[in-house]
Amino acid sequence: MSGGLVALIDDVTALAKLASASLNVTGAAAGRAGAKAVAVVIDDTAVTPQYVQGFSPDRELPIIWRIAKGSLRNKLIILPVVLLLSAVLPGALTPLLMLGGVYLSFEGAEKIYEALGGRGEAPDQVPGDTVTPSGKAFENQMVSEAVRTDFILSTEIMVIALAEVAQQSLLTRALSLVAVAVMITALVYGAVGILVKLDDLGLRMARDGHLHSSRAIGRGLVWGMPHIFSILSVVGTAAMLWVGGHLVLSGLSEYGFGGMLRGLEQLAEHAGAAVNARLSGAVTWLVESLGSAVFGVVVGLLVMLVVHALRRTRRRSRSGAAQR
Repeated sequence: MSGGLVALIDDVTALAKLASASLNVTGAAAGRAGAKAVAVVIDDTAVTPQYVQGFSPDRELPIIWRIAKGSLRNKLIILPVVLLLSAVLPGALTPLLMLGGVYLSFEGAEKIYEALGGRGEAPDQVPGDTVTPSGKAFENQMVSEAVRTDFILSTEIMVIALAEVAQQSLLTRALSLVAVAVMITALVYGAVGILVKLDDLGLRMARDGHLHSSRAIGRGLVWGMPHIFSILSVVGTAAMLWVGGHLVLSGLSEYGFGGMLRGLEQLAEHAGAAVNARLSGAVTWLVESLGSAVFGVVVGLLVMLVVHALRRTRRRSRSGAAQR
């Protein structure tokens, strides 16, 4: 009897250790996968606040919550698709990552173009689809637009994350991607909620604070938040170009065009070897990242020129058809 109990306890202990090891592997894999998606995460955090501009303060957090739920739903819809691809057609992962890199490069290059004074080519508008910026209809439109935009970013996050755990078992891949989906959604929209409400907090402190120091902090928050959003936008753009360029370079290397990536890595190693040993790793990473970002700018500009030309051609053809 006691022998059977001891054997049962041993079995339970073994299962517990196995489950713990599996959770540790999943946690580590999810952490690595989430880190790889940093560019999209920063950009998502920088872009989302625009969807609550013009709303009353009491509607900001409910709108962010609706967008967050839509974002998580997007990721959980995408998850089985990318898992199926990785199991049935693993060769599709590299071209998907390259397409994602091209998209990130295009977005980053277009932001630079607009920051330098260029006019972004907006997608064609459909007559009659404009909604007055007030009321529930406008809120629904903003949430819908934000969730549609997030679908592309969420696809990038899940594909990049999958590439990091592609060698793990199917169960570990699935659990890791679920963890990434929840973790990144909570991180992005939690940060957005805090950032959006900080200016309201600052305004309240500047107006109602009992101490001079609290009123000064409030005024500092009101003044500083637009600058923080601007910094986030710049960092997000840089990260998009870095990651986008690196994804395309890595994909080209897998298809036998690795000369550019090897050259960049050698340049980064030489730069690291030329400085103090303590700074070597940081300099190597910086040079490699800058090289990837420059390549991303080149790719993004080429795609941007093509996209803008296609949009202008489409508008001209529609205008000609309307005149006829």
